[in-house]
Amino acid sequence: MLKGFFNTQPPVNEPVLSYGPGSKERDLLKGAISLMYATQVDIPMYIGHETVFTQDKIALRPPHNHQHVLGYYHKGGKQHVTMAINAALAAKSDWENLSWESRAAIFLKAADLLAGPYRFEINAATMLGQSKNAYQAEIDSACELIDFLRFNVKYMQEIYAQQPPVSPPGVWNRLEQRPLEGFVFALTPFNFTAIAGNLPAAAALMGNVVVWKPADTQILSAQVIMKVFREAGLPDGVINLIYVYGPDAGEVIFNHPDFAGINFTGSTAVFQEIWKTIGNNIHKYKSYPRIVGETGGKDYILVHASADIRVANTALLRGAFEYQGQKCSAASRAYIAKSIWPGLKALLVKDIAAFKMGPVEDFGNFINAVIDEKSFDKLSGYIDACKGDSNVEIIAGGNYDKSAGYFIEPTIIVTTDPFYKTMCEELFGPILTIYIYNDEKFDETLKLIDESSAYALTGAIICKDRYIIDKASHALRNTAGNFYINDKCTGAVVGQQPFGGARGSGTNDKAGSMINLLRWVSPRTIKETFDPPTAYTYPFLENE
Repeated sequence: MLKGFFNTQPPVNEPVLSYGPGSKERDLLKGAISLMYATQVDIPMYIGHETVFTQDKIALRPPHNHQHVLGYYHKGGKQHVTMAINAALAAKSDWENLSWESRAAIFLKAADLLAGPYRFEINAATMLGQSKNAYQAEIDSACELIDFLRFNVKYMQEIYAQQPPVSPPGVWNRLEQRPLEGFVFALTPFNFTAIAGNLPAAAALMGNVVVWKPADTQILSAQVIMKVFREAGLPDGVINLIYVYGPDAGEVIFNHPDFAGINFTGSTAVFQEIWKTIGNNIHKYKSYPRIVGETGGKDYILVHASADIRVANTALLRGAFEYQGQKCSAASRAYIAKSIWPGLKALLVKDIAAFKMGPVEDFGNFINAVIDEKSFDKLSGYIDACKGDSNVEIIAGGNYDKSAGYFIEPTIIVTTDPFYKTMCEELFGPILTIYIYNDEKFDETLKLIDESSAYALTGAIICKDRYIIDKASHALRNTAGNFYINDKCTGAVVGQQPFGGARGSGTNDKAGSMINLLRWVSPRTIKETFDPPTAYTYPFLENE
């Protein structure tokens, strides 16, 4: 009976702008980049109705130009975590009692603001703060975040419309979805602005209040998101944005009785430590917290002997090196049939030699910088170790330079050891390791892929043989929450491929789907009897 009140028109994915030469959007984005370079921003925390400034100001620098200061953010401490929790709890009653239509309107307006007046600001902030090229920023910080906001409203409507199918005469059965009892902690990553915006917004849309801590290296674009939410009408205290040391946030939040859940994207090690801490503190909470996490990956592309090598080449290059391989879905290991390797190798080496690498404001650069010096040092260390190892050969790249920015050349390593460390360990950078398998050992290679990684996020097969595709899809069913056939293993689109993995890659709660939103509500079933019984006896008790 409720379905008539809900909009059944599905949302549409936000169109991706091209930023080609001579286009209006190219000029507007370049203007936004120039303005950000010329203006130092002073970024406060947002706690309740307050914009909080502290004495501890931290410089924000572009990873590709680390001598330049884009601005400063105000770092907080444990007291600010407590302030954020208190502000969230103070806002909770009014927010959860607000009609779902009013909550939806706020986030739909935010999507329109991002699609319109804020599009170039959010893209420029992502480009400069996180070193993404124009296209990577467009599909992430503009389009995907817009899609998350619009599609989540549709999924929310569908959740609320789900009602018990049967109400017998004299009875009305119904179901309500309540926000969680307490506050939600959103702990978000540097590599996707869309994820950083979606994790707090998804929980808030369902009536929850949120404490949001972004990665330090994403704060420039995080504050733009917060500005958009506030302009869209988000009430004070619903989402509280803080910049604190991670362990300080954890110490306060995970000891609080009103902690109701965490929405997390980040490393597997951090997530496992969080889970352990929550488990140790479980007796302190009013309810069992919801633990939702999308974590690491060691994502693969399997190239069969029947593959079109041009398709394989494109999938490998885009899957491994777009955004410098800093996607949890990025291809970092590949298994290639020996018979087609010579031809494919020639294509890979030729195309990588044509890559341009440099700062994001030069739109001709396909490759930009890795996120920070810590990442640079880790990745260059792996490359140096490979240079001195007889088990591997670097066939492309292998150089690096951090004098002006944190630049790592896209690097391809070929190994004879399928368990070599760069085949098994998550690197999170522009390094692809390839293992060449004998064509007749395809079945053994399927088993190898399944058993050589603790992760199960994304994977792909490049193949023309339908029998082989079917075999591999079944054999590799537990190795990837998102599996691609004749495509790269990145690029999940909201409303098309809900994203998330299992094993060491997370709880597989599929961001961008109804599955995820259901984690942020607690159902209550209600039975109302119109003509209730007035005696305890049943007919079977009567004498014959």
